[in-house]
Amino acid sequence: MSHADDPTLSSSPLTSPVDESDNQLSPPLDAQEPQNLPGLDGTPVRWFDADRKEPYTQITPFQEQNDTSVEFFYKPITLTALGVGMAVLAYVAMTQDVLKEGEEKKRVGVYAAIASFLLFSMIQFRDGPFVRPHPAFWRVVLGINLLYELAMVFLLFQDVGSARAMMKYLDPNLGKPLPEKSYAENCELTVQNIWNAIDIFCLAHALGWFGKALILRDYWFCWILSVAFEFAEYSLQHQLANFAECWWDHWILDVLVCNWLGTYLGMKTCQYFEVKHYTWRGFRQTRGIRSKTKRVISQFSPHDWTTFKWEGTASFGHYFTVVLLLAVFLAAELNPFYLKALLWMEPDHPFVIARLVGVFLCALPAVRELYQYVNDPRKTVRMGQHVWLLLATIGTELLVITKWSQGQFPEPLPTRVRWAWAIGASLLVLYPTVRFGLPAARRYLRHHERNAKQKNA
Repeated sequence: MSHADDPTLSSSPLTSPVDESDNQLSPPLDAQEPQNLPGLDGTPVRWFDADRKEPYTQITPFQEQNDTSVEFFYKPITLTALGVGMAVLAYVAMTQDVLKEGEEKKRVGVYAAIASFLLFSMIQFRDGPFVRPHPAFWRVVLGINLLYELAMVFLLFQDVGSARAMMKYLDPNLGKPLPEKSYAENCELTVQNIWNAIDIFCLAHALGWFGKALILRDYWFCWILSVAFEFAEYSLQHQLANFAECWWDHWILDVLVCNWLGTYLGMKTCQYFEVKHYTWRGFRQTRGIRSKTKRVISQFSPHDWTTFKWEGTASFGHYFTVVLLLAVFLAAELNPFYLKALLWMEPDHPFVIARLVGVFLCALPAVRELYQYVNDPRKTVRMGQHVWLLLATIGTELLVITKWSQGQFPEPLPTRVRWAWAIGASLLVLYPTVRFGLPAARRYLRHHERNAKQKNA
């Protein structure tokens, strides 16, 4: 009998002949454990017979997964950006009529270095939690935060006099002492006094709390932070004269009017984004000028929305996160007041406004990363880059202020303020001790007693 007629020796094109030695060494089929066989139920699948409609064979295109509107802006252009950047850099550096001798070249050189770093950050940094209006925008925000952090680290090793002299290179109008201004001169509760107290800073208060509501997305958190900031102003008005305000300016004009209005509008915006029906279509899939314009405008709205539920009393970890976030927000609110006082800058100076806007943009993805890090520890194994860098930035600002404040504020901390902060800190420690520490201690003792009884038995 030929090999073709012997069924034990025949083989398909996709299988190999079976060796007799393999049959002798292999255990019986009943003794073998079930194994995951390749193919479909152990039957090999040839490539031209595969079912391309199975889910695991489908690959989601980048445009659909990332929800692009204009495909050109989502294509990798790293080499193109490098070429354009080098061309612009060469033109500015090599053209003599563009630059002037002296300080102008130094200033342009610093600006060129900053622009080059931001270009690198836009192309090479990791993506954050936000994709609107474009992931590259939030990479640039991260790059700006890093530049600011490096600048604060540099200023940390300078004295306040040298820092004031350096600020004159950025703005020649700086470097001059500013008169102290107090808002607690005429505190009689009259309509005229309230009307005179309304200025552009009331609008700034409302806009600031509108932004904080978008960042925190929680009514109670915003209210606690608003009241805590007013108490901080009471505590520090012996150092900064502009913290001295009338009682009705603190609690009526600030808390109940400006802060409440900004928080209310911000939370209404959050509620709108929460219930909004998100249907994303590409720019090419829309028809008509009106639909295309609406699609382009919607690119600057969130891709989706996550409602924050901080639940500060749920566990010790949540409580610690809420207290830490409250402290960081208070520090971020107080730091610009001290920095502008130490560096002799007006409240409406562009540097002060840029710092406030920059921290707002950095806090949007940072708080989102912190919320995910606390509430989803299994998937988020490490803290996000935005929140890590923002914490470092606020901490460095505190170090700079602490160093520069030596000898600048000779008046000591009032005794009543010391007692108030001591009582507040005691309550912050006492609450988690009673709420989480005592129940945990009881559970530990019960578990220890149960194990001791089992061993004795």
